Amino acid sequence: MNEARRATAADAAELVRLRGVLMTDLARHEGAGDGWQEAADATFRERLAGPHPTLIAFVVDQPDRPGQPDRPGQGNRPSLLAACAVGTVERRLPGPVNPSGEIGYVFNVATDPAHRRRGYSRSCMTALLAWYRDRGIRTIDLLASPEGEPLYRSLGFVRSPDPAMRLRA
Repeated sequence: MNEARRATAADAAELVRLRGVLMTDLARHEGAGDGWQEAADATFRERLAGPHPTLIAFVVDQPDRPGQPDRPGQGNRPSLLAACAVGTVERRLPGPVNPSGEIGYVFNVATDPAHRRRGYSRSCMTALLAWYRDRGIRTIDLLASPEGEPLYRSLGFVRSPDPAMRLRA
């Protein structure tokens, strides 16, 4: 099994592609038009870069299409990704259950259809959860699809009793 590695801004286009796979799988287009890919690419490039990135992502490269080092006259070809898991850290008000107020949020867990059932999403999630643990973040939220729920349960996630609500204005 391929090991997960931390994503960089150079992985943005592939992270956007996998996000599209996820959105198609979940049928969550909700009338979104064109242009989201460019905005998502810019967001990944900006938020994965720098000494203090505001997004963290772990990825597994496709075993048959890893990135190529610089080739004369052709530059560096980025890796094609088999899977990814993306997260953020939200800072909320501290409370008795979470004195730091920091909460991890996992989203955009996706696997390329040609590379499913090989443990790649598990590898990405395991690396992301270790990253959170190393920073002392003990509360981690995510929204699970029915297909993803067995993986998340096996990693220790449980359904929350807190009801979620959403307003789209």
